[in-house]
Amino acid sequence: MSESTGKPVIELKDVKVYHHARTGGLFRPNIVKAVDGVDFTISRGETVGIVGESGCGKSTLASVLVGLQPPTSGKVLFHGKPAIKRNAAMRKAFGRSVSVVFQDPATALNPRMTIQDILTDPLQIHGIGNASSRAAKVKELLALVGLPQSAAEVTPSQVSGGQRQRVAIARALALEPDIIVADEPTSALDVSVRAQVLNLLSDLKTQLDLGMVFISHDIQTVRYVSDRICVMYFGKIVEQGSAAQVFDNPSNDYTKKLLGAAPSLLHI
Repeated sequence: MSESTGKPVIELKDVKVYHHARTGGLFRPNIVKAVDGVDFTISRGETVGIVGESGCGKSTLASVLVGLQPPTSGKVLFHGKPAIKRNAAMRKAFGRSVSVVFQDPATALNPRMTIQDILTDPLQIHGIGNASSRAAKVKELLALVGLPQSAAEVTPSQVSGGQRQRVAIARALALEPDIIVADEPTSALDVSVRAQVLNLLSDLKTQLDLGMVFISHDIQTVRYVSDRICVMYFGKIVEQGSAAQVFDNPSNDYTKKLLGAAPSLLHI
């Protein structure tokens, strides 16, 4: 896999996301440290895997990366510029540069829209092209993710789960982003189609020189797609390094526990 070739598109410095829990007293509220002092970078041309068990903070970190969750403290840099309080121009540039693929395509896609409309929508929102160029772009996107052109005319409920996730990936690619954040993109799929979707993501990353943040609780799946791996535990990144380094010489006890846990659900 290709190594990072440029400066970070997104950089997090000592990012913290703290929540006040409903438990605890008025003067001593309990604080949930969802993300607790994380440093992280993602550049074009690399896939960074974030792995950890449920509740470790990896999905909250993803929300910070895509701009859905403001951090409690710390810095978020977008192409080297502060990006927490974005003006309209930076919001637009950020929206084009960073896309997200959610866990469950059934809930992430509007069931009342045709796939043609779903893929056209981002282009219309950003004022890109005209009707004919958008229609051509939809055809290009469908081909890119391995869907037949006839899929454009149907709604998400009329295709399989694996095909729905391909539509979600196509939508994420519509604005030609620098980075895709994929939050558990295969966990809602049948085992038989997980490898197909993972192969698609790996091929797209290479073909389009994408940066990708791949989030999963399955360290074997993360190993399959990632150049670099970050292991999260209780809101902190407790270990990071190349995929080979983390697997062959893990230094953290939690990483060793993950490696010794359930085998991969992928039969590759």
